[in-house]
Amino acid sequence: MTGTPLRVGLIGYGLAGSVFHAPLVAATEGLTLDTVVTSNPERQEQARAEFPDVRVAGTPEELFGRAGELDLIVIASPNKTHVPLATAALKAGLPVVVDKPVAGTAAEARELAALAEERGLLLSVFQNRRWDNDFLTLRDLLEKGELGDVWRFESRFERWRPRPKGGWRESGDPAEIGGLLYDLGSHVVDQALVLFGPVTEVYAETDIRRPGAETDDDTFIALTHANGVRSHLHVSATTAQLGPRFRVLGSQAGFVKYGLDPQEAALRADERPGTSADWGTEPESLWGRLGAGESPVTGGGRPVPTLAGDYPAYYAAVAAALNGAGPNPVPAVEAAAALDVLEAARRSARDKVTVTL
Repeated sequence: MTGTPLRVGLIGYGLAGSVFHAPLVAATEGLTLDTVVTSNPERQEQARAEFPDVRVAGTPEELFGRAGELDLIVIASPNKTHVPLATAALKAGLPVVVDKPVAGTAAEARELAALAEERGLLLSVFQNRRWDNDFLTLRDLLEKGELGDVWRFESRFERWRPRPKGGWRESGDPAEIGGLLYDLGSHVVDQALVLFGPVTEVYAETDIRRPGAETDDDTFIALTHANGVRSHLHVSATTAQLGPRFRVLGSQAGFVKYGLDPQEAALRADERPGTSADWGTEPESLWGRLGAGESPVTGGGRPVPTLAGDYPAYYAAVAAALNGAGPNPVPAVEAAAALDVLEAARRSARDKVTVTL
């Protein structure tokens, strides 16, 4: 990519902004991290230390006041701010990337998508786990027909955090859009829709297990896809023994994969994309296994080399889209479809019914 790099303003420098967005933007050819917005003095100093050339603003209004100096806004602030900030950025004439969930409801997501289309601006949602190593590997196996007709897709994003950490992500205030259903659930539902298409029925169970917890920390979602595949999705902070990340069962074979993609841990450890040739790779001991009739735990099936995870591909695709050289990697209308499912799951768990979409 040639020419002047596109200037990026990043709103929010907590976990999402500092660990994911800032390093990935900075590592992307054709993009430059121009400004970080945070009112927290410690985070302002952190941003300056990590990116010496970055400008710092205390409020989004400061950023929008010089919209003509920027080419893209990234919104990595708390969930409840996503819609108002994305709306303000689009009305200021700026393309937008929003962390997931893009909104609290599918209707709000579609309103944002309509505003972006009306203004002729990119609106993309950061569904980075479409570029997890295990997801890329599974998608490759499915495209090659290695499993035959898929019957059941099991996906788990489980952790063992017996004590709540607090903060807005675990707040019981509905306005915060917290809880695991909308946090990790946004990832597992998005992956299921990408792999197996639209959903016709949703059943869910949400529980608050930990003392002092205010919102769901142990959630199960069952989806029936239009093509007949059934997805069973687990997101939990209360899992003392972790299950496989994926178990996928088909008419010819099954695939089982344990362990999480290493990119988040690398980013948390201040490792940066592009600094080593083995970014996103994992050891052979963590490869999934493909086979039929035996358990992978006892050596059944053959090991499948895990493709390298590639979070940098998301922002590379955003840069290409802004330069007219490729599509939006995650359109807001796709995020709205996932929110349809999440809203149905919330209703299912509340009313103890199966919801038809």
